[in-house]
Amino acid sequence: MEQIRAEGFKVHETVPCLAPGDTDTDMARTIGHAVLGFTDVLERLRPDLLLLIADRYELLAPASVALALRIPMAHIEGGEISEGAIDDAVRNALTKLAHLHFTPTEKARRRVVAMGEEPWRVHRTGAPSLDHLQKSALPGRGELQDMLGIELKPDLIVVAYHPVTLSRDTLSEADAFYAALEKLPQQMIFCFPNADAGSQALIKRSEEFCDRRENAHVYVNLPHLAFWALLREAALMLGNSSSGIMETPALALPTVNVGMRQAGRERAANIIDVQADATEIVSATQRALAPDFRDRLKKDGVRNPYGDGHAAERIAEVISDLPPAEVLLRKRAMPLV
Repeated sequence: MEQIRAEGFKVHETVPCLAPGDTDTDMARTIGHAVLGFTDVLERLRPDLLLLIADRYELLAPASVALALRIPMAHIEGGEISEGAIDDAVRNALTKLAHLHFTPTEKARRRVVAMGEEPWRVHRTGAPSLDHLQKSALPGRGELQDMLGIELKPDLIVVAYHPVTLSRDTLSEADAFYAALEKLPQQMIFCFPNADAGSQALIKRSEEFCDRRENAHVYVNLPHLAFWALLREAALMLGNSSSGIMETPALALPTVNVGMRQAGRERAANIIDVQADATEIVSATQRALAPDFRDRLKKDGVRNPYGDGHAAERIAEVISDLPPAEVLLRKRAMPLV
């Protein structure tokens, strides 16, 4: 196993997070510490608009501070669903705190309106990460191999697996996942999990797995361009990451999504969903790696429901013509139907 320290990468000795540890108590303390810090920053800056994205629990801190300071907020990627993570509740809370909404899909836009948000506030723009992915110059295979310090094999599997934060036992699905990995002979590259409750245990299991496998490597903190280039060169993405749902369709990369963390999200044709069962995970992986599956994706094309790479333009257009703060801040309840 190598815990890669590739040149040009910012590598942390521990999991990058705002508070030490990885328990639910640490997650709660992270929010509290962040509230104090954001109070000082936002009180000093008093921006015309605070732009928040997605569904990480840390975002509850700046949103709460902005609410108290009467700073209008815009939220990107509301209206989504991820039933197996606390991210789902965080996302919905941010939607109700925000004053403008930029949703990734049409279904998400309708869902935000159904939550009582006035339609003029809600705009379907797509996901900004796809703008970056589609417009950036990604490292080529040779450059990527030099950056990583390894040779990439044709059967490469990128593993991105996170705790299931809605479960009382956030590692309840991990045994099945790692049991499946033991049965897969392919080269694997592990990315560190999110700084959620249970992340340290997953890191330890990944490192122990890689210690037993010469063709398995752990990367602590991959820059986004290197990560996307890695996905472009991979044969498969395996895990339960939102990147597998939202970004791999843009690369037509077969993806096996495990367990309940991403339950409820819209899906593209490159994604195979499977329960957290070792046998089922292995079977789904074999299906995804079969040449006919990827050939079919290339032949038919993969329509990504999360956007076309022009989200930032749409968001900028709306922000450039904002109504006064007093209009944004006064949210009106939609009539009951």
